[in-house]
Amino acid sequence: MKATEQPYAYATLLERLEELYEVEFTWLKVEQLVAGLVNLDRNTQDFILGWAERLLTTNVYISHEFIIRVVEALDRLERRVIEAWAVHAADTFDQQGLRPALAVIQQVDSFLESAHAHAEGVAFDEVESILSTFVCGLSGRRLKLAQGESVYTDSETLYLPNITAKLVKSKDNFLLCKAQVAFMWAQTRFGSFRVDFATAFADYPDRQQALAAFHALDTLRLEAYIERELPGLWRDMQHLENLYDETSCPSPDKGRLGGVSLRLQSPNATINDVLALIPEVLGQSFPPRIYQPRLNPEAVTACMLARMEREKILLRVKLAELVKEHKEETPPDLPLSGEEEEKKEVAPPEFEMREVQEGQGMELVLDDKPIAPPEDVKQLLTSIMLDWGDVPPEFLVPAGDGEYDPSLYQKEEKDIEDVWKGIYHEEGAFLYREWDFARQHYRKNWCVLRELELPPGDPAYVDKVLDKYQGMIKHLRRTFEAMRDENRLLKRQSQGDDVDIDALVEALADSRDGSEMSDKLFQHMHRADRSMAVMFMVDMSGSTKGWINDAEREALVMLCEVLEKLGDSYAIYGFSGIGRKRCEIYRIKAFDDLYNSATKARIAGIVPKDYTRLGVAIRHLTEKLNTVEAKTRLLITLSDGKPEDYFDIYNTQYGIEDTRQALFEARRTGIHPFCITIDQRGKDYLPHMYGHANWVEIDDVKKLPLKVADIYRRLTS
Repeated sequence: MKATEQPYAYATLLERLEELYEVEFTWLKVEQLVAGLVNLDRNTQDFILGWAERLLTTNVYISHEFIIRVVEALDRLERRVIEAWAVHAADTFDQQGLRPALAVIQQVDSFLESAHAHAEGVAFDEVESILSTFVCGLSGRRLKLAQGESVYTDSETLYLPNITAKLVKSKDNFLLCKAQVAFMWAQTRFGSFRVDFATAFADYPDRQQALAAFHALDTLRLEAYIERELPGLWRDMQHLENLYDETSCPSPDKGRLGGVSLRLQSPNATINDVLALIPEVLGQSFPPRIYQPRLNPEAVTACMLARMEREKILLRVKLAELVKEHKEETPPDLPLSGEEEEKKEVAPPEFEMREVQEGQGMELVLDDKPIAPPEDVKQLLTSIMLDWGDVPPEFLVPAGDGEYDPSLYQKEEKDIEDVWKGIYHEEGAFLYREWDFARQHYRKNWCVLRELELPPGDPAYVDKVLDKYQGMIKHLRRTFEAMRDENRLLKRQSQGDDVDIDALVEALADSRDGSEMSDKLFQHMHRADRSMAVMFMVDMSGSTKGWINDAEREALVMLCEVLEKLGDSYAIYGFSGIGRKRCEIYRIKAFDDLYNSATKARIAGIVPKDYTRLGVAIRHLTEKLNTVEAKTRLLITLSDGKPEDYFDIYNTQYGIEDTRQALFEARRTGIHPFCITIDQRGKDYLPHMYGHANWVEIDDVKKLPLKVADIYRRLTS
């Protein structure tokens, strides 16, 4: 067995730390750090120095302070907690700056108190997609999830904190998030906010006390609804409440509320019953349920007032559109007399809501005839009924010509360039993490990416390319057609569609000379079944200016021409940007887009722009590619060089490692990435990123379309 290595001596540590912190430039004192480290064992020394070096890539002062504080807290912190503490400090620096990050390092006791949250708590980012899908499956208004300081809803958005860690185990904390989301959904679905908060509690001497009683009573009512509507989840909620009672104060005693609780458990109980019962329980204490959100009347009122006015306008406009469509689809009646025609012109169309069957919902009726409204109108009617209890008659009057300014009910579209003006506009953008290889951890929500429309180029460009490369396109078509799986007849099968005469004759001959007959006497027609999706990721950085940009566009034209013949699903997106806060993806052809004049014009419009931040582009297009149903999914990058960005650490090994990590993530989802580069130095970094067999370098514009065809054939055939 290898002997334990001796700890680093004082002089060795001093020299290493002086070099690490470049003390002649930073003027940082390292003697105190050496004094703390010198008496530790070698393994602990290496552990602390390793994390100090990782933190140094984030900030020198954070790294320096880390060594001081970690030595002081070694007897209280497990190594996994130290790692979480260091990563949390680095994340805080990324998101808030140096001062808050130093506070995280310095306030180690505060971090210890929340160490459980980091170990067993569930983060909002981890559960958002799962819970969003869960909410989509529930009835009622479409709701959004967002991160907030506490758990509450404004009737449109469900807010959850960054970390939920009230319970001991992470699986129970996830279940708690699900229960909180379900409870907030129930508030919007079963009329909890159909209350005028400004006047309903005005007569109570203590408004907050009355609101607390209201919230507690409404919780009993909503629990009964959840028990009926979602019995499985209700059992989980009771389990959560039992776990919470073991570690905290007990929940409200339903028995103490007596008949009040029974009345609210009735299927017919409404929010008006809750309001009427407040005086009976006023003054009692109501410890909250673990899954019970905070009531925020101000946020609810502001959101509902804006929505109710907007939806009234929007419904009337939509109904006017339905009337117009109805007239176009209705065949003309018999000619009317002048008096009848005048009455018809004067009488406005009448909509009403009628119950289909008892308890079976409502239908929209126009002139005593039921009509099928489009999905957006259904959602609108649902939302209005949740707010009002029904659809007020004045809402069902179609808007007249010019009655409403469209700007009052349509969302204002922001100018593409305006979204980047000012200080980091992240509203509506995609946020992606980025891999910091020195930290060995992701930087959360580090890159801001937008999908932008690519302005069209010369409409005649594609025709010019087709004329220029007629011969090559014919060659490419033959190449791709050879890849197509044709139907072929398989003979000598154990079972099949028909008898194989040749096999039968041979079998009969065998039987006559005493040999054993073969059972493979059938033939079967093998049907071709291609299932392929290809994403082309085109480098639009400034360095592609000139022949490289021309080569990319010409290759894409030829590829589109032949892929249309092959019939595989394919998409083309360009990428560029400047800095981590302005990453851009340009749609040239989506999977659902046709290869038509608009697509051809966008190919002609591919022009050099800014820089090459590859990792975020790969992550975004990976998500798009994974939405396509296909057995084989390919991501082919056309680029002229290694990852880089504007005066950024991305120009170093950092960018290469982030790209490599993004490609690992793509492969884990079943995608096959490949790169075609025009950089003669590609062999220095591409094998590390893509693997030795998944990249190729070309040096001539004419080779690009042929090489793409060759790679495509290798990966798909």
